[in-house]
Amino acid sequence: MFENQMIISGKELKEKGLTYYKINQLVEEGILRKLNKRYYENMNYIGEITDFSYIPAYIPQGVICLMSAAVYYDLTNYMPHSVDVAIPRKSRVSTLPDWPSIDLYYYTDYRYNLGIEENNNIRIYDIEKTVVDIIYYRERMGIDTAKEVLVNYLRRKDRNLNQLIRYADKCKCGEIMRTYLEVLI
Repeated sequence: MFENQMIISGKELKEKGLTYYKINQLVEEGILRKLNKRYYENMNYIGEITDFSYIPAYIPQGVICLMSAAVYYDLTNYMPHSVDVAIPRKSRVSTLPDWPSIDLYYYTDYRYNLGIEENNNIRIYDIEKTVVDIIYYRERMGIDTAKEVLVNYLRRKDRNLNQLIRYADKCKCGEIMRTYLEVLI
């Protein structure tokens, strides 16, 4: 029925013609696992499962950011203890799961909306926005970590320095980014 979908909303199940009785029956049979009021996990899902897969169920407006996105793009060897998720500053999150551990970052609307892309139902910032955010939050992330991410980005063949500078200017860290680039290039 939903073999190719790991997280399924109750609304999607209803649209497929399932009643609440049938949904509860599927939960009791172990085919579905209830995650929260709106979402279920398909226990018969065959495919890649990552910590990122659960983010849309708990934080629908969340975007994978900072070190979690850097790991996704192979920009660092750092293994984060939790998933970094950006949400709009005025958003509220009612409950977070015990697993995966999630760190929330409240972004201004402008910073939040810049550079979002969607991969396999997971919203994540593109590689240039990820680098810019890490440079912007370099004090919190660590100067060495920020340098490692930028150096690894500069080694990539698919890098887009114009986009990187454009994002840096829009996110108010253009001068800092230019200084780093002058030293490293």
